Amino acid sequence: MEYRKLKDQDEDGNSAADDLESLRGKPLSVAASLGGGPVDRKWKRKSIVTLALTVLTSSQAILIVWSKRAGKYEYSVTTANFSVEALKCALSLAALARIWNNEGVTDDNRLSTTLDEVIVYPIPAALYLVKNLLQYYIFAYVDAPGYQILKNLNIISTGILYRIILKRKLSEIQWAAFIILCAGCTTAQLNPSSDHVLQTPLQGWVMAIVMALLSGFAGVYTEAIIKKRPSRNINVQNFWLYVFGMVFNAAAIVIQDFDAVVNKGFFHGYSFITVLMILNHALSGIAVSMVMKYADNIVKVYSTSVAMLLTAVVSVFLFGFHLSLAFFLGSIVVSVSVYLHSIGKVR
Repeated sequence: MEYRKLKDQDEDGNSAADDLESLRGKPLSVAASLGGGPVDRKWKRKSIVTLALTVLTSSQAILIVWSKRAGKYEYSVTTANFSVEALKCALSLAALARIWNNEGVTDDNRLSTTLDEVIVYPIPAALYLVKNLLQYYIFAYVDAPGYQILKNLNIISTGILYRIILKRKLSEIQWAAFIILCAGCTTAQLNPSSDHVLQTPLQGWVMAIVMALLSGFAGVYTEAIIKKRPSRNINVQNFWLYVFGMVFNAAAIVIQDFDAVVNKGFFHGYSFITVLMILNHALSGIAVSMVMKYADNIVKVYSTSVAMLLTAVVSVFLFGFHLSLAFFLGSIVVSVSVYLHSIGKVR
């Protein structure tokens, strides 16, 4: 009896080995399909995240421009920014509530914190406040497609600040990508049908560069905060960042639009497009977090490249934008530079 049991076990082991051997040399998708299709689910999730980020990125500038009436914002941009921060804060709380329900409350996902941990959040929150306000006023000098092009300048500021603050090395390919990116942005802004060389005036370039510096510094600083305690739940860290964002935006409302809010109401001048714009800004931050969790950096590259061209095409129909050869070539050069920067990371 003992001999038969050992023989049966040996036969089972041989059959399992034969099954594994039969899978060798077959495509990964075939092997995955035999186990329930995890690869297919991963690609499906990755495709959804990529599509969501592309739509949100491309529609961001369009919705800001579309929310104008007769070239002006009828609503208060400070209340719009406050609404974005409040919505992101609520979404972070909802995500935390789901985690608490499924996993319970732990030291890493509880909201209670120390002064030393929370005191670092006002700096990036203040930087994002100024940057987010500038993105409304820059459209007095640039159109939606031009904004999408110039927004890529934050890649340069982020790369340089990574080198200075986080002491990360940049490869020769990345430095070359910076130069190509500058050339692409300049090419896209060429204006052959006017005496002015560039479509965007000096004020627009200055605001774009300031926004790139603010966005780069705030992003690098926030990443340094997050990675200081990697076990801390990202929703808790986002929550405190958004709380300080609400505080600073409330101060901006008091300083800039207090009389208008008191006399006309918090939501005066809001339209359906304004609500869509606020929802877009809030979901964009969540989409980026999903990319980091479910996809990879190349997804952001493709989304940025497609969003530039998609914004230009939509602007042709909505705002009568003239899609020139210079803009088209500049967009391609910018897309190539973003791709080179992505694959040129130091291993």
